[in-house]
Amino acid sequence: MADNVMIGNSTANAKLSDELSSLIYQSGFGNEFATEAVPGALPVGQNAPQKTPLGLYTEQLSGTAFTTPRALNRRTWVYRIRPSVMHKPYRQISNGLLRSTPFDEVPVPPNQLRWNPLSIPAAPTNFLDGLITLGGNGDLSMHSGVALHVYAANRSMESLYCYDADGELVFVPQSGRLLIHTELGRIALAPGEIAVVPRGVKFRVEVLDGESRGYVCENYGASFRLPELGPIGANGLANSRDFHTPVAAFEDIERDVRVVCKFQGNLWESEYDHSPLDVVAWHGNYAPYKYDLARFCTINTVSFDHPDPSIFTVLTSPSEIPGTANCDFAIFPPRWMVAEHTFRPPWFHRNFMSEFMGLIRGQYDAKAEGFVPGGASLHNCMSGHGPDATSYERASSAELQPQYIGNTLAFMFETRFVCRPTRFALETAELQHEYYTCWQDLKRNFPRS
Repeated sequence: MADNVMIGNSTANAKLSDELSSLIYQSGFGNEFATEAVPGALPVGQNAPQKTPLGLYTEQLSGTAFTTPRALNRRTWVYRIRPSVMHKPYRQISNGLLRSTPFDEVPVPPNQLRWNPLSIPAAPTNFLDGLITLGGNGDLSMHSGVALHVYAANRSMESLYCYDADGELVFVPQSGRLLIHTELGRIALAPGEIAVVPRGVKFRVEVLDGESRGYVCENYGASFRLPELGPIGANGLANSRDFHTPVAAFEDIERDVRVVCKFQGNLWESEYDHSPLDVVAWHGNYAPYKYDLARFCTINTVSFDHPDPSIFTVLTSPSEIPGTANCDFAIFPPRWMVAEHTFRPPWFHRNFMSEFMGLIRGQYDAKAEGFVPGGASLHNCMSGHGPDATSYERASSAELQPQYIGNTLAFMFETRFVCRPTRFALETAELQHEYYTCWQDLKRNFPRS
C-alpha cells in the first residue's frame, strides 16, 4: 500500500518556511485539549465507547498515577488506527554514547568544567545517533534526577521512531531548525525556542536546515511545570498562554519501520509494520508543548544587588523537599540592567545546587571568552564559580548607567544532585582543560599588612 500521510488543520506561522506553514498550535500550559485531524474522530460524551468512531482504537496514555490529585493529574485519551501493542518483541541494541544512572563510569571531580561545541558529524547522523551524554544524577528507577545530553545531527529520522520510558525530554536547539513529529502532533522548533516531549510519547526528528546542534535534558523526576510566583504576584516570568501544544496530526503509513525505546537506561529496538504516529484524534492534558523564550517576562533589580538566578526560572521539576527542585530550567535573555551602586554580573558563588549551563547565541555577561554558543559548563555542588578576571575588572569599573544586554541567550539546568560526568565528557577533546585559568589573573586588592 502506498504511503498516505495525513496532517491536521492549518494556519500560518511567521517563523517557519512555507513548507511548515500548515502547523497550528493550541495555547496554554497543562490545559485539557480536544483535537481531531478528521472530523468526527472524537467520541462525544464517552472516552471509550463500545464502537469508536471511524473504527479507531481507544487508548489512554497516563503520565501520572491514576489517583494523583486532579490539579496534577496528567492523562490523554488517544484514538488511533492501531493500538500500541502491535509490534514485535524489543531487543537490546547498543547505547552508543548515551548514558543513564548511576553515572559511575569515572570519579566525579570537584573542578569547574567547560566544553567547546560538538562538531557536526561528517557521516550521516540522525538525532538519536547524534545524542551524547555529558553527565547526570539521581536514580531513574526511583524517578529522581536528570541526564544532560548534547546532540549534533545532519540527517532526519525517516523510518526510525523512538520514545523515552525513563523521563521527559526538553529540547533546546542552538543551531538549525527541527520538526518533531509526535503521536499527538507536530512541533516546529527553532533556536530560541524549547520543546518538551513527555515520557512515553513516540516521536521522530526531522532536521530542516541540513544540520542541527543543541542540548537535551532528560528529566527522570516530576514533570516540568510553571514555578509559583510568590511575591511577584499574578504576572511575570513565563505565561501559560504562551505555551503551545500541537493539534492532532497522524501518519497512515504501512511499511516496515523501527522503533527505539529507552528503558531503564538502555536502548531497545522493535520492528513495526506501520508508523506508530497514527493517532487521528485525542483529548487530555498529557501532551508535547513548545515555548518561545523571547516571550519570557524578565524580572530584575532596579535598585541594588544582583538577583538570584531563580528569578529567571521558566520551568521547574519539583522534588519531595519543598523549595528544592529536582531540576529548574532558567534562562538569561536580553534585558535591561539598571541597578545602582552594585556589581551587575553574577557574583562569585558556591552553591548547594549544581549548575549546567549552555549558550544559544551571543555572549554571557559573566564570561569574556571561552563560553561560546553550542558550548557548555558544569559547576557542581560547592564548586566556586563566577565572572572571569576580565569580566570582573570591566564590571567593577563600568559607569553605572542603564545598559541593555541584547545579543545573548544563555540557559541553565540547575539540579539538587551532583552531576556526575560521563567518561566521554572528561576525555573528549572538547573539554577545556585550561578553563580554570580564566580566574587566575584576579588581583589582590586588599592592602598587605
